[in-house]
Amino acid sequence: MTLSTAAGDPITPTRMELLARRSQLELAAQGRDLLKEKRNALLKELRKVADLVMTSSEVLERAAAESARLLAQAEALDGPEAVRSAALAAAADLSLQVRTVTVMGVTVPEIEHQPVTRSLTARGYSLDSTSARIDAVAESFERQLDLLLELATSELRLRRLAVEVGKTTRRVNALEHVLIPRLRRQIALIEMALEEREREDHVRLKRVKARLARRNSSQAPEAETRP
Repeated sequence: MTLSTAAGDPITPTRMELLARRSQLELAAQGRDLLKEKRNALLKELRKVADLVMTSSEVLERAAAESARLLAQAEALDGPEAVRSAALAAAADLSLQVRTVTVMGVTVPEIEHQPVTRSLTARGYSLDSTSARIDAVAESFERQLDLLLELATSELRLRRLAVEVGKTTRRVNALEHVLIPRLRRQIALIEMALEEREREDHVRLKRVKARLARRNSSQAPEAETRP
């Protein structure tokens, strides 16, 4: 005897099959609970990183506004050519290294770099031909770049965590709303089939006992009349 679910899945209503489905249901429930715990931990970390990104973004925005103000002041007082000349002299390569770290079981990239902010003598332009205003502009933009790189690392981490939260949520929903209800329906069908079979066996056994009882009662007088 084989049963079919609404999805057309064949089920053999046996005790072994019932035990197997119950074991699958238990494992699915355990997996769902573990994934929920993981999702909660990820959400906690996600909120923490999101707060960091918001704070860093505000700090970077203020730094950018200050850099723009200082640049405009230097161009107005020292002239655009002097500022451009100092900028060309201060140009340098920036060494970045991207490595991966694990956060709550999620692999995320992390940007490593040396501090961008340099001393006055390390910028490459002549201190005699520039003013303190140009020095302030250079320092402000270097500090802004440091903030930008730190924010980039936090945003990358935030995106990876958000993706993992989405994946974990889909897996929880699949277990909670698809697999577990399906297993429960299958278990209910098998239990109903087994109960029906037990009732049929019980009725059949009663019929056999009744038939045997009638046969014994009909044969008993003959046995008594024998010499």
